[in-house]
Amino acid sequence: MKNVLRDLKSEKDFKFKKRSIAALLTVGIILPSAVAVADQQEHPDAETYKPSPVPDRVLLGWEGDTATTQSVSWRTDESVTSPVAEIAVAEEGPNFTSNTSTIEAETSEEIEANLGYTSQYHTVNFEGLEPDTQYLYRVGDGANWSEWYEFTTASEEDEPFSFIYMGDAQNDIKEHWSRVMRSAYSDLSEASFIVHAGDMINHGDADEQWGEWYESAGWINGMIPSIATAGNHEYYRITNGPNTLSEYFGPQFAYPGNGPEGLEEQVGYWDYQDMRIISLDSNTGHVDIDQQAEWLDEVLENNPNKWTVITFHHPIFSSGEGRDNVALREAVLPVIEKHNVDLIFQGHDHTYARGHLSNEEDGEKEYSTGTMFVNSVSGPKMYNRSEVVWEENNAYVRSGAEDTQMYQHIYVDGDELKYESYNALGEIYDEFTMTKQSDGQKIITETEGSEEPVESTIEEVKTQVDELLAAGDISSEETARHLKTHLNSVAHYQENQSVDKAINHMNSFIELLQVIKEEQLITENAFNVLKASAEELIEQWR
Repeated sequence: MKNVLRDLKSEKDFKFKKRSIAALLTVGIILPSAVAVADQQEHPDAETYKPSPVPDRVLLGWEGDTATTQSVSWRTDESVTSPVAEIAVAEEGPNFTSNTSTIEAETSEEIEANLGYTSQYHTVNFEGLEPDTQYLYRVGDGANWSEWYEFTTASEEDEPFSFIYMGDAQNDIKEHWSRVMRSAYSDLSEASFIVHAGDMINHGDADEQWGEWYESAGWINGMIPSIATAGNHEYYRITNGPNTLSEYFGPQFAYPGNGPEGLEEQVGYWDYQDMRIISLDSNTGHVDIDQQAEWLDEVLENNPNKWTVITFHHPIFSSGEGRDNVALREAVLPVIEKHNVDLIFQGHDHTYARGHLSNEEDGEKEYSTGTMFVNSVSGPKMYNRSEVVWEENNAYVRSGAEDTQMYQHIYVDGDELKYESYNALGEIYDEFTMTKQSDGQKIITETEGSEEPVESTIEEVKTQVDELLAAGDISSEETARHLKTHLNSVAHYQENQSVDKAINHMNSFIELLQVIKEEQLITENAFNVLKASAEELIEQWR
């Protein structure tokens, strides 16, 4: 009873203190600690991120078989001449240290940092491991060591597994991305790997930005392997010089060397149990996308796995306002469709969009489809969202968001794949289940929205489209179909998710009207009629 009373008293004291602090802030009284902060000097980045003989920036990846190998990279200063790693099968106590093996680093690459110091990146590839086995390892030089990290190799059987997918981190990484990465891990600590869809930093040669990226994820990087694809900001530079792929990319992120000639360090594929994960470099201004498309066709043609995921940075269907990646889409989309790829994970547009190529079951909650395309963002940089490119290419957005940091969890269990997208608060935002049929066809089951639906009047606007087409105010059936496909998307969100999402999608519909009016695909009359109807619905929903 005394303990209970003590706990209650502590809770009351906490609530009182919380209310008192809130009251002080409300009336503008600044606490003493806030005054002290204003007098502090910012610690120099060159001191904060300077390397030492003690290992840091430890990162797991794969150069080979995910069931029998594991690659690890880490950083030291240039004084380290004999970098090594130790590894042992994990045990329940500390006696595993008597059963360790020592492996010399295969490579050590020096990087002259923009902050005036030299770093070394070392790599060890553990080989001959047992499948589905937990290991402990550490890295160092014999005198200076990291802590012991652990990892588990993939199974050789078709066992259930899960992984995390993250869009762009890019800006204010320590300040704003850290909580998203940590939340993603906390909610799925058993994840087998993490897919990063590019733009992990803002400038590829900025050591302080890479330092923030590592600091934000911390020891997670040393416990769960990363598969990272190159974004356009991995090519940007904070120093003078041509935009080339970051000198940090190859030494940090392991690739298996099975990519097209000349791109082996940034293009490749991994087989994890019954899934093939493929990474492309979508920076068409720097690399040959046609070469990659030809390579991709061959990799998919000889793919024995049940599931296939491809990641690259620039979206096939952009969800950022005023963006479109035509060369990428023309080269890669036919290969994706030919091989009925399951999931495409992308970034770049600083919005969220998830959907597929259109079909007659766009409004259904259970349907068959080909590939599911996802654009996501995990960092704080945000753009306005648009569905114009989706609509123009006969693609249908099932879920979308802007001004929202997201992370994704994917669960694979035999013939079923479950996808869940969460916001930075850890609240689920979007989810579906993909079930693979024996003939390779995929059945999608959309999860019901959590909010009450509102009465739909979208059909009235679709009827207006038909009437305007018949009257000659819409140039072609193709244009009318694009408009009605977009309205189907609005109706889906209106009926199954939330008023806010319906309003956002109807605003995108108005943007689409403006674009096709400027292209003279609809008359001024059609524009005015449909815009007025859209605005009336928005006002009604508000």
